[in-house]
Amino acid sequence: MSFTSLGLSAPILKAVAEQGYDTPSPIQAQAIPAVLQGKDVMAAAQTGTGKTAGFTLPMLELLSKGNRAQAGQVRALVLTPTRELAAQVAESVETYGKNLPLRSAVIFGGVPINPQIAKLRHGVDVLVATPGRLMDLYNQKAVKFSQLEILVLDEADRMLDMGFIRDIRKILAILPKQRQNLMFSATFSDEIRELAKGLVNDPVEISVTPRNAAATTVKQWVCPVDKSQKSALLIQLIKQNDWQQVLVFSRTKHGANRLAKSLEEAGIKAAAIHGNKSQTARTKALADFKNGQARVLVATDIAARGLDIDQLPQVVNFDLPNVPEDYVHRIGRTGRAGASGQAVSLVSNEEIKLLNDIERLINRVLDREMVEGFNHELPESRLGGGGKSSGKSVPSRRNTRSSNQPSSRDGAPRSAEHKDGQRSGDVARGHKPNDKNPRHSGEASSAPRADAKPRPPRSNDGRANSAGTSRPTESRSGAGENRGQAGENPYANGPKKNTRRPNNGASRPRHSQD
Repeated sequence: MSFTSLGLSAPILKAVAEQGYDTPSPIQAQAIPAVLQGKDVMAAAQTGTGKTAGFTLPMLELLSKGNRAQAGQVRALVLTPTRELAAQVAESVETYGKNLPLRSAVIFGGVPINPQIAKLRHGVDVLVATPGRLMDLYNQKAVKFSQLEILVLDEADRMLDMGFIRDIRKILAILPKQRQNLMFSATFSDEIRELAKGLVNDPVEISVTPRNAAATTVKQWVCPVDKSQKSALLIQLIKQNDWQQVLVFSRTKHGANRLAKSLEEAGIKAAAIHGNKSQTARTKALADFKNGQARVLVATDIAARGLDIDQLPQVVNFDLPNVPEDYVHRIGRTGRAGASGQAVSLVSNEEIKLLNDIERLINRVLDREMVEGFNHELPESRLGGGGKSSGKSVPSRRNTRSSNQPSSRDGAPRSAEHKDGQRSGDVARGHKPNDKNPRHSGEASSAPRADAKPRPPRSNDGRANSAGTSRPTESRSGAGENRGQAGENPYANGPKKNTRRPNNGASRPRHSQD
């Protein structure tokens, strides 16, 4: 099968050929004809399967045959969960549509809004957007949708994970009812199917990658290690094996920063990418990694979502993900197009439950390979077999510098990172991380907090006095991070006599400081 047989016009075929492609991938071979027929589509496909071209090519083909966008109008809307994915989709639209008389734009948070407003003023045929910034522009009456023909939800599962469901429903409510809907997701979870009920109409379902699949050319193995030695082990693996391009996954944003700093101190050029970074810093970090100026890119799951890096040879799980499916997403970035790759997981005893969940999902026991100088034993796999252990021949180099990377407690609830330049909805699944809170960072401590305030005195009947300290409450800052703080303690300077009228033991509500 060739792209020519799929019904694409000459201008698009020319752009595809200039990119060196002549044979469509499985997702493209199934999605392109369905979209060209005007059908709604639900497609399950991982990053790296060619899914972006799977909806971009037929979308451009359909738009090229219609009327141009009027002032302030949008004909096709592509929603993505992150800035990086939005930028990459917009790049694909530009690349494949360069021979067509179509206008496109990309909008996301973290950059000035006025240039985006100016670009939308004359109307665009294709708009690629993140939900939060799109709603901002709509509320400012900078964009209209009465001319909309096509809606694409890219990586819909991650949008739900990030808490964008409320924004998505608001967007759906303001779009014309008559439109073509395309939904792309890593899996067809129950939540995705529930969202699809109000979105797609009699869709064509396409699934090209099982939820637990990984490329057969990827070597997956586990390095048992004490959590305090993870940084030293990673440094030795990179230097001893002369790895030149390594994508490393950290569970937290602060952990990513610390690890990148440790690598730099060891003489390894590294950059971190996560939601707290400015858009300019994230773009530069990714560019440096792609062109070889940075050997290591340390990323969180959310920030790395949608990253498209050709021929990536190594992926390292510095921290195992809380969600097993994210392991498949992570290692899916290596071993593409038949190339070989390595997926290495640095696993401590505290992460054994997470490892068991991953092995259960992929239905295999990952090999345990000891690295000289970092001998550490892990419990046997619950899947059976215990994992083949081998003594990996790496010269010993004891490094007692401790990694400050927090690790999740065994069985910790699923967490989700919320700050990515977007507003994060209140219905995000999992805990909203607060890196200042040891319960979220995984750093348990029995020592009392320096700012801990004394409990209020108790009355003779054993009940707490009604004016006691309040429970920390959750406040929302611009990007949805939690900053709960306890209210002032009226007993901080010692107990006071109760001169108020009795209230029968009922607590008066107090408010936390924002």
